[in-house]
Amino acid sequence: MLQTNQLKRALAEGKTVFGLLNSIPSPLLVEMIGYAGYDFVILDMEHVCVNPETLENMVRAAEYAGVTPLVRVPNAAPEAILQALDCGAQGIVVPHVRNAAEAAQAVAASRYSPLGTRGISGGRTTGFGTLDLPTYFARANSEIMVVAMIEDREGVDNLDAILSVAGIDMVLEGAIDLSQSCGVPGQAQHPIVQDAIKKISARCRRHNIPFCAIPRAPDQAAAWKKREVQAYLLGDDRGVSFRALKAHLMTFR
Repeated sequence: MLQTNQLKRALAEGKTVFGLLNSIPSPLLVEMIGYAGYDFVILDMEHVCVNPETLENMVRAAEYAGVTPLVRVPNAAPEAILQALDCGAQGIVVPHVRNAAEAAQAVAASRYSPLGTRGISGGRTTGFGTLDLPTYFARANSEIMVVAMIEDREGVDNLDAILSVAGIDMVLEGAIDLSQSCGVPGQAQHPIVQDAIKKISARCRRHNIPFCAIPRAPDQAAAWKKREVQAYLLGDDRGVSFRALKAHLMTFR
């Protein structure tokens, strides 16, 4: 059954939250992320090959371990969003949101009437019918998060319009793709890219929408904290696992 979105509640209460991108499609690893103390995990369907059954079990693992499961869908297509939410995800992360129309499409696909056009189904999110549909619709519309990724120059230019779309709950920067869009591919620390990210953060603050930062250098987390940023994505489990494995080996060499 759809649970209370603890991430959404924490943000509303002004708390600082930390998340991790899941790039290794394994329920066991998701469970470990939860027990490690992260507040949210983003299960990746954009760049990771994961089948629907595995994704559903990863959501179950997140629920069990007390970490809020979001799913990064491949795009804003209603079919992809529907599949992610019907498996129990408590929110979606939509990549490459470039304009208000794309933001509105994502919100509509994530909300039931009268707030959207999400297709209706029973299943695990309703407790297999133990929760009546009108009650479930209201709960889902309240609990499900829509996170827009701004990772294109066009998205930065259209920020005010995107952030004016009702139903956008958080914004996540995408510096690597943004660097390519800005003509400096792969240079996440380039001044052009960093200025664009600071602009995203400032506009989010103006619209009272949480901004999620991705610290990529040792001093960036402290800098974002000074800007009173609440949400942080601390890389991905693939990178964390690789560095831990390498460091473990080096202790014996």
